[in-house]
Amino acid sequence: MNQLLENFQTGIFAALNEKKEALIASGKKVYNLSVGTPDFKVFPHIQEALIEAAKDPENFHYSLRDLPELTQAVKDYYQRRFQVEVDLEEIVAVNGSQEGVAHLGMVLCNPGDVVLLPNPGYPVFEVGAIFGHATPYYYDLKEENHFLPELSSIPEEILKKTRYMMVSYPYNPVCAVAPDSFYEELIAFAKKNDIIIVHDNAYSDIIYDGKVGGSFLAYEGAKEVGVEFFSLSKSFNMTGARVSFVVGKKEIVNDIKLLRSQYDFGMFLPIQKAAIAALTGPLDGVKEQCKKYEERRNALCQGLRSIGWDMRDSQGTMFAWAKIPKGFSSSQEFCMKLMEETGVICTPGDAFGSMGEGYVRFALVLPVEEIKEVIQVIDESGLLKVR
Repeated sequence: MNQLLENFQTGIFAALNEKKEALIASGKKVYNLSVGTPDFKVFPHIQEALIEAAKDPENFHYSLRDLPELTQAVKDYYQRRFQVEVDLEEIVAVNGSQEGVAHLGMVLCNPGDVVLLPNPGYPVFEVGAIFGHATPYYYDLKEENHFLPELSSIPEEILKKTRYMMVSYPYNPVCAVAPDSFYEELIAFAKKNDIIIVHDNAYSDIIYDGKVGGSFLAYEGAKEVGVEFFSLSKSFNMTGARVSFVVGKKEIVNDIKLLRSQYDFGMFLPIQKAAIAALTGPLDGVKEQCKKYEERRNALCQGLRSIGWDMRDSQGTMFAWAKIPKGFSSSQEFCMKLMEETGVICTPGDAFGSMGEGYVRFALVLPVEEIKEVIQVIDESGLLKVR
């Protein structure tokens, strides 16, 4: 085994899946709120574009590059959706943000570099640093600081070695958003310390309470210091199609293109056509879908509060983040007990790093009526009673 692979393990996710299969086999009803895959269907105009493109045999050859129409569609979308002007040379497609972030360290880093990563953090952020032979440095996201990084707390000796910093809002798993003032501070921080900012913008269309999701690139100076990953997975329910884009600083985009040219023969053309349909088509369905997610958020968070679980409302993403109830020693202990007693599956917070201990993550992937059932079975289990 390559030494890099020794950094990775399936851990709690394998244990959760094994327990889930056992419960199903025993006939118990399972409410799976652990998986982050949208249950909404892909929009018809996107599906039709893919089907039509797949009818043409010529579209089964190597694409070798991003279609000019696709790059133009991203440019136009950024202007229409975020009021951000980007050049065509500042855009490159990748096969999903997961893959793009995983390869990022190979593009940006050399041995001895440091990468600043959030804790709790989405696991692939760490993968990108490891693949780049860089050293991760974890900055804490604390609830009392609204899950925002305290930039001033990062040691000077770390900053001198730092190559890039991963940031993401609305942020999975902690379900927080960031104010304008944070991005302004972040860009000034990056310029002062010569650090690249990489913003994962997967959930800009799933944000609640009247807020409108935006782009990191909308802030003055952003393109001078970094790039943004923009994904079609969650906004357009295209998770399996693996369509994402890196947008921003031209030099970084060019380096990504160079790396991709060494191992990739281009995105499947029918998928590119589907992506064009998503980017150029109506956005009414995306907005309506966000309302449905918010209804689910309300049903879960308000419902759990009504039965004695003091949890904060998710501000964005398709998840909710909650402190475990009193009487449990760890996130994993609570998750296993919750599953055994109720059939409700959530993800223990420590799967996202040490600062996630004491929390769990729920995915908003069931309709409101089933979420109400979740509230009822948890209430009837007695798990929330002080032990």
